[in-house]
Amino acid sequence: MKVTDHIKKANGKTLFSFEIIPPKKGNSIQQLYNNIDPLMEFKPPFIDVTTSREEYLYIKKDGLLDRKITRMRPGTVGICAAIKHKYDVDTVPHVLCGGFTKEETEYLLVDCHYLGINNVMALRGDAMKHQQYFEACEGGHQYAKDLVSQIQNLNKGHYLHDVLEADDKSDFCIGVAGYPEKHLEAPSLKTDLKRLKQKVDAGADYIVTQMFFDNQKYFEFVEAAKAEGINVPIIPGIKPIAVKRHLQLLPQVFKIDLPEELIEAVDSCKSNKDVRQVGIDWAINQSKELQNAGVPVLHYYSMGKSDNVKAIASALF
Repeated sequence: MKVTDHIKKANGKTLFSFEIIPPKKGNSIQQLYNNIDPLMEFKPPFIDVTTSREEYLYIKKDGLLDRKITRMRPGTVGICAAIKHKYDVDTVPHVLCGGFTKEETEYLLVDCHYLGINNVMALRGDAMKHQQYFEACEGGHQYAKDLVSQIQNLNKGHYLHDVLEADDKSDFCIGVAGYPEKHLEAPSLKTDLKRLKQKVDAGADYIVTQMFFDNQKYFEFVEAAKAEGINVPIIPGIKPIAVKRHLQLLPQVFKIDLPEELIEAVDSCKSNKDVRQVGIDWAINQSKELQNAGVPVLHYYSMGKSDNVKAIASALF
């Protein structure tokens, strides 16, 4: 079932969902299952699975460093199929512009269609570590709106090099990212909202926000999006703080602000166990306010761990 159909079927009730990261190469999927199992009691209608782009690996050969391209966390589509089969739940693979050609994207989408996966999250992706700015690979998309257009074209039977009279066209429900505090590369929130509107106009069906810690920023973002003519569901993304270094790491990586009250609470903690509890309590209060405001889904960035998300969900669902 499509994400948007799950939202309609809920008839105003806030749903629970979460995002997981594929295990690194050489690790068993069982560890992933061990972290999904405790969250299934809250009946998530869908689970997101991230995609990692390529990385450079340096291998010493004859006294020199040989640079090779690798992916440390492959298998997104396979993991989605495994989760769908094991738990009978819809899955949402993340599809990136970065590191993928248009042809590779088409093959991935065809695989999803064969497997009965009809939701995808279309993202540009980050720049590689050695790049100052994002650069599309040769034959790839520069912008997420173009990736959305490719997915919508496939839904119409328009493949990259063919227009097929298909009797079983794909019908992907497309999610995209939104940024309550603007994308780090956008010159202004207004400009960022215009870019978001372009993704919706290209065919995006719903939006999931980047993490935020001040609900007012989400509420203002939703109102600003509506004023821009964006009328698709906007799902808030929640990330519970887990370690003290998140105070520096999250603002640095995601260019977001943390409320002073949260900063002071984390600073006063004696251990990361205490920090974890502060993060849980903050996310519970944040989630309750969002739930009372009637958000369609509360979507949690689990980062592959489930204990804190379970504690939060237990207080809400």
